[in-house]
Parts: sequence; C-alpha cells; structure tokens
Amino acid sequence: MDFDSARMIGAALAIGAGALGPGIGIGILGMGAMQALGRNPEARGPIMTNMILAIAFAEAVAIYALIVAILLVFVASPKLAGA
Repeated sequence: MDFDSARMIGAALAIGAGALGPGIGIGILGMGAMQALGRNPEARGPIMTNMILAIAFAEAVAIYALIVAILLVFVASPKLAGA
C-alpha cells in the first residue's frame, strides 16, 4: 500500500470513528433530556442548559477528529512520515 492510500484510509477512519462516539453521545443526551422534561417540565431551563453544554463538548470531539482527518488529507506527506 502506498503512502497516499494509507493517508486516505487513515483520514476516513479518523473521521468515521471520531464522529461515531459523539453521535451516539448526543443521541443519549437528547433521550435523557426528553425523559427528564417528561418527568419534570418545570425544570426545563436547567435541563436544556446542561444538555446544550454537554452537546457542545461532545461535538468538540467530532470537530477535533475532522481537523485530524483534514490534516491527514492535505498536510501529511511522505517526508513527514520518514518514508
């Protein structure tokens, strides 16, 4: 396998695995928030605030994975890899 193929596969795996976790996490967060709102509608403000904050942190992980994938595609070269 040449360097370009390995670089593209690495980028695909980075964004694929890096987006899978936050996607599942955001789904679980949404489910928990909707259950909490169903049980206690008066606590809407704190529940929504905490949910949005947690979603932002989860999404940051996906953005880091996207940055790694972009770096692999556009910046990585055989000279940097020592090949």
